[in-house]
Amino acid sequence: MLRNELISSGCTERLDDASLLRFLRARKFDLQKAKEMFLACEKWRKEFSVDEIVANFHYTEKVEVSKYYPQYYHKTDVDGRPVYIEQLGSVNLTEMYKITTFERMLQNLVWEYETFVLSRLPACSRKAGKLIETSCTIMDLKGVGISSIQQVYQYVREASVIGQNYYPERMGKFYMINAPFGFSTAFRIVRPLLDPVTVSKIFILGSSYQGELLKQIPAENLPTKFGGKCDCAGGCELSDAGPWHDPEYM
Repeated sequence: MLRNELISSGCTERLDDASLLRFLRARKFDLQKAKEMFLACEKWRKEFSVDEIVANFHYTEKVEVSKYYPQYYHKTDVDGRPVYIEQLGSVNLTEMYKITTFERMLQNLVWEYETFVLSRLPACSRKAGKLIETSCTIMDLKGVGISSIQQVYQYVREASVIGQNYYPERMGKFYMINAPFGFSTAFRIVRPLLDPVTVSKIFILGSSYQGELLKQIPAENLPTKFGGKCDCAGGCELSDAGPWHDPEYM
């Protein structure tokens, strides 16, 4: 029914069952709300020139930017999901803006989301022998303070809007590690206000997180800095290691 509604509204792309189900799940299977969300997404894709970004965007400053804000995909978890790692405590926006711009950071974010959908997930699905639609995220909060939060707040806010509104239902597991003192308590307070399905995917861990991570991510896939055994040549941050580079699954 949603597909017919969208076709009647002039939509011709991204009408496969898996995509429509994600929008329906995101709006608790309310047909009208799911339709509005889908149409808003299509409008944004045109305004943000997503297809142009996919075809022509090159984040040539990635290596330098990663020194001040490490964000990267690295292998898979036990369920076959791509593992995404972000080290928020390492942020130095002042230095980053000498290399890149806020606009290019968002363009790179969208390019990564599209690559995630078009390349990483299909490869992971082939390797796992089942449909993989979500990621396993590690957000390292080590070193996060008021200054670093303030620096990156605008970017994180915009990134969250893009992820929630235009790439819904892509979060499988979300681990916050090295959470500062009091963070878990604060999360417990706001927990009742959040969607129970979302809450079930979020894990707030302190400095003794390795055991929990290794339950979800094989040691050989987890970088040594997080308690695993992987030490890619040139650093895991820049290796982009995963099934999406294996000819058998590409």
